[in-house]
Amino acid sequence: MSYNSRSQRITPIVLNLIIINVLVFLVQMMFDGPESRVTSALALWPYKTPLFEPYQLVTHMFTHGGVLHILLNMYALWMFGTVLERVWGPKRFLIFYLLCGLAAGVSQMLLSNGPSVGASGAIMGLLAGFGVLFPNTEFYIIPFPFAIKAKYLVMIVAAIDLFGGFHGGKADNIAHFAHLGGLVMGLILVLIWNKTNRKTFY
Repeated sequence: MSYNSRSQRITPIVLNLIIINVLVFLVQMMFDGPESRVTSALALWPYKTPLFEPYQLVTHMFTHGGVLHILLNMYALWMFGTVLERVWGPKRFLIFYLLCGLAAGVSQMLLSNGPSVGASGAIMGLLAGFGVLFPNTEFYIIPFPFAIKAKYLVMIVAAIDLFGGFHGGKADNIAHFAHLGGLVMGLILVLIWNKTNRKTFY
């Protein structure tokens, strides 16, 4: 996935978030073992199970299930997060990111029967924020030969996760409800913060 904007230098909070995610992933790879002990301890489990711990609401968003998983999430974090951090500044951006991640975790914990890991829920919040602030930015998604505007990409992704959350089979290991929770929180926050600007999402 790419979009037609100028290349941008990574911002400090985004850089630190990527470093933390990579470090946690390296710890997973080094110490997990055959029983995935590290990943299991850091993953977010449904609150009704004995494996649930409150700290998992935070740790799950820095834990990943594989190389491709973390690569895609970190790429999206850089792509959307760098822009949003420049708009809001480091403090507000970090608050936004963490609140979206927490909302994603709560949604997944309450609506799913299995554990979840990954920054995807927080990333979905970033996508929502980007879509509201820069609705007409065009994305090119392989293999489609045409561009998709950010505002439509938000709607498409939300529809896919809504369908997957209620109709996904047992083989579907995507945390659809986490995605939706992060996206909804992102929309709420950015609409509140941006309520005086009526020129966006047109």
